[in-house]
Amino acid sequence: MAQRRSGKRFIAWAALAGVISGAVFLAVAELFALIFARTASPILAVGGFVIDIVPQPFKEFAIATFGEYDKIALLAGLGLAVVIASAIAGVLQLVKAPLGVIALVIAGVLSTAAIVTRAGVTPLAFLPPVLGTIVGSLILVLLVRRLRAWRAAAAATADDSASGVVPENPAAPKGIDRRRFFALAAIAGVSAVVVGVASRAVTMAVGSVESIRNALKLPAPKSTVTVPQGAELDIKGLSELFTPNKDFYRVDTALTVPTIDPETWRLVIDGMVDQRVELSFQDILDMGLDEYAITLTCVSNEVGGELVGNAMWLGVPLRDVLKKAGVKSGADMVLSKSVDGYTASTPLAALIDDNLDAILAVGMNGEPLPLEHGFPVRMVVPGLYGYVSATKWLTELKVTTFADDEAYWTPRGYSAEAPIKFSSRLDTPSIGEAVPAGKIPIAGVAWAQSVGIERVEVKIDEGDWMPATMSTPINDDTWVQWFMEWDATPGTHYVAVRAVNKNGDLQIEERAPIAPDGSTGWQRSLIRVT
Repeated sequence: MAQRRSGKRFIAWAALAGVISGAVFLAVAELFALIFARTASPILAVGGFVIDIVPQPFKEFAIATFGEYDKIALLAGLGLAVVIASAIAGVLQLVKAPLGVIALVIAGVLSTAAIVTRAGVTPLAFLPPVLGTIVGSLILVLLVRRLRAWRAAAAATADDSASGVVPENPAAPKGIDRRRFFALAAIAGVSAVVVGVASRAVTMAVGSVESIRNALKLPAPKSTVTVPQGAELDIKGLSELFTPNKDFYRVDTALTVPTIDPETWRLVIDGMVDQRVELSFQDILDMGLDEYAITLTCVSNEVGGELVGNAMWLGVPLRDVLKKAGVKSGADMVLSKSVDGYTASTPLAALIDDNLDAILAVGMNGEPLPLEHGFPVRMVVPGLYGYVSATKWLTELKVTTFADDEAYWTPRGYSAEAPIKFSSRLDTPSIGEAVPAGKIPIAGVAWAQSVGIERVEVKIDEGDWMPATMSTPINDDTWVQWFMEWDATPGTHYVAVRAVNKNGDLQIEERAPIAPDGSTGWQRSLIRVT
């Protein structure tokens, strides 16, 4: 029984040795990533790979469950997986060497493969995971070797006790080997934490452009958007007319926010064009900026969801940018590319139409684009879901055809073209909120980008559809607010909302999932009146 407990104890210490070795592997990789290639972080590269290969239903689940914290949840999951895998490697190394080292090497190979296949990889990007694997494996061998010596000394002491032999100093061999193991474990563990955290912090500080963004002063626009009287209703619980940047939804494939110096940023326009064009950030500014009020919608937005927002953008028309390169006949799509490798397929017609304000945006709600929303330059195209039109951290526009190229989400079960399905949402009373009996406002927003909302209707329980009062729209590309006074009676009531666009189309009643081209359905909410 005592031997069994002793064996379990050494298994536990072997697992600790594996975790420490895994931490050393990551810390060394982060250190050399800082020196050779700041994008060569194994955790981030593997995380990006996971995002790319995860099936579409799991992506939808992550977005619905964690919202804007989905990347944090992924990193936490990867961290837990690393701890478990490292612990197993430590146990394998103790039970049957060199299985633990082999497991660590396999992890290093997979990390290297994930790094060197990412977009924008540099020639020396393979070095951080390789060097991390070497040092981590060395630490694992040394720790397990000292653990074996400790176990052997403990076994020898137990045998001597059983046989009645009393050594001159029975505690010395066992104590020395135990102390050697813990000393190396402590040094390696503390060093891994210090080096890893410091390297990641320095990498983020060196790569951060937040201070540059904060100091950037965008030129005044040539034209501004007039916000008419009555465009915003003063109702508690109703979404603001312009969504604050901090509250604007964020859904993308970037595990960490790219940091791009506008001084070095370049936009390349090539493909089916008369000439290849390369523009700097200053070139964009020199074209002259204009204001645009445009609502964006994510294809992952469920009925009544919050993945929609309205902003005042500052930018230049995409049609003017494409004219610089000259679009050849036969092209029908522009494949836009982000610095992190993400691509979107936008119908060419939506970008060159004089009646649509498809833009390259550099400002959002009166300030330069926030880093998480695409600084320094992103696309904003009204009337199309973001996954085919709103590429952030933009770096390339390839004029091509849908037949020749496909974007990131197309092989993952989404449509290559995705016009927005107009919709309406109830903001207040919120679901689950108890409201007092009497006159209360029912209010929300509705949107039909590039077409506009004609009217909004509300239905209480099984009553008739009643017209809601709409705010004055800024334009057809922005959402409108709506409300109606309700004389609420005690009990539970169902409130439904639907919209009609300016083409006379009624919002689709039937429920449809977000894939392949956006959800549909009328929102119907249960309201409790006390």
